[in-house]
Amino acid sequence: MQSKAVILGTARTPFGRLGGALSSIPGTSLGAAALVGAIERAGVDVADVEHVIMGQVLQAGVGQAPARQASFKAGLAKTTTSETVNKVCASGLLAVVNAARLINDGSNALVGAGG
Repeated sequence: MQSKAVILGTARTPFGRLGGALSSIPGTSLGAAALVGAIERAGVDVADVEHVIMGQVLQAGVGQAPARQASFKAGLAKTTTSETVNKVCASGLLAVVNAARLINDGSNALVGAGG
């Protein structure tokens, strides 16, 4: 039987102005906050999240594997796999589409995605 992907929880970060109050906060920290919020709203255990896909457009200067950094900051297990995607303005949407594909093909049961 084929799995069917559903969205269990959502969260977003605030809008900021260029050079504004959020400019000193790394994108990986903002992504972690959104992951934590979505997981809490979904009512699932962080240990059940198998994979994380995060879209990030401007990756220069943030270090390796921004999605993995966000996963660690969100308190997910070190065994949780992750990937970062970049499709410019559609990066977050691509992350969600790829998560749905992984669930629908049976590769994963619970995937965190956004960007």
